[in-house]
Amino acid sequence: MSDKEEQGGTGWILVTIALTTMLAPLNSTMIGVALPQITRDFDVDLAQSGWLVIAYLVVMASLQPVTGKLGDRWGHRRLILAGLVYFALASLGAATATSLTGLLFFRIQQAIAGALALPNGMALMRRVVPAQERGRRFGLVGSAIVLAAAAGPPLGGILIEVVDWRAIFYINLLFIVPAVLLGLRVLPRETGQKSTRSFDLPGAAMLLLLLAGSAGLLTSKADTGWLSAGGWCVLGALALLFLRREWQHPDPVLQPRFFRHRTFAAVNAAIALSNLAMYTTFLAIPLLLENQPGWNSAKAGLALATLWAPTVVCAPLGGHLVDRWGRRWPTTLGLALLTLGLGALLGLGDDIALTTLVGSLSLAGIGLGLSHAGMQTAAVEAVSEQEAGVAAGIFSTSRYIGSIIGASVLPILFIAGSDIDGFFRVSIMVVGAAALSVLASLGIQHWPRNE
Repeated sequence: MSDKEEQGGTGWILVTIALTTMLAPLNSTMIGVALPQITRDFDVDLAQSGWLVIAYLVVMASLQPVTGKLGDRWGHRRLILAGLVYFALASLGAATATSLTGLLFFRIQQAIAGALALPNGMALMRRVVPAQERGRRFGLVGSAIVLAAAAGPPLGGILIEVVDWRAIFYINLLFIVPAVLLGLRVLPRETGQKSTRSFDLPGAAMLLLLLAGSAGLLTSKADTGWLSAGGWCVLGALALLFLRREWQHPDPVLQPRFFRHRTFAAVNAAIALSNLAMYTTFLAIPLLLENQPGWNSAKAGLALATLWAPTVVCAPLGGHLVDRWGRRWPTTLGLALLTLGLGALLGLGDDIALTTLVGSLSLAGIGLGLSHAGMQTAAVEAVSEQEAGVAAGIFSTSRYIGSIIGASVLPILFIAGSDIDGFFRVSIMVVGAAALSVLASLGIQHWPRNE
């Protein structure tokens, strides 16, 4: 095969991976603008409907190390295709749900399906893309992912206004069908890495309990008193048991030894903190604008697009800078701009100045775009190719942990006062997390050691 043909084949693989990985952010952001209508339709409060977000994030976070490990064992192609088909079925179920409980069940199925596909797409990229081109390739795929996140709010808002919230689930088929057809044709077949070690199912279950329990306690009301304190004590003990088990297990679902690598520890901290800041902002703005005169779901979605649109443009640039300057400085620069942009939101007043909102979100979006490729590339390069699926899964888990914390704390902070007072409380948390992500990024190595 000629170099041109090989590049063309790799290109179609990346298109397939991009279509696959776009599903998770699209369904994370579309649900945000749908929450007010779902809350009204099922006659529930925000704390209840918010579990459509939290449960999705918890399952995605807890399962991705598991599915990444399965991909390393069985082959990434199988997991990607299985996840796509499963996502289609789960989306159809969500679109026809007749109660909040039913909708929550199918949202969890969507999360399981997304967890199958997402880390295995990243791991496959680690395998097929040469090290000197990874920044640009991850930047391009990252741009597609952010495009999906950017399209989520305005697309969801328009679908809700024209049809209703159920349409946001049917739209997934437009991504899944071409991804499956392409995947069957272009994704390389793999033998996987055979292992005689038993799979760490207890570890996977403990991780799920830890994340779900933490989310539940974060969303519980402060007046639960000793019950809440006892819950945190139980979770703390479970966390210690989990870490001890994973450290001693010959093939753990969450490999603690990876965090001995400075870059791996730094990049996971940076993605968790930056995603906490980004995702909490994304959820808080529609809630803030809902009660403002002249705003509706479609307009709120368009406002949020000013966060994502610059990210789409800047993600390939960030990847190019990563290949030229190394993994650290483009990441640190991007996260610093994210912090400045979100910090400007602290200046919003009761009248919600459009220029301040758009300018702040645009600067934050530029920062997200510049930082994405460096973090993602550094995460999968910090380990061997044979462990790339596990590393990708842990990286994704760290990202979703940030989202879980933000989504869990949001109802407590936002409802604590009036709309603008609650948003101000949220913004303080958001800016603090973004600033810490800048500090964490300084621990990323410029270039991988193992290649």
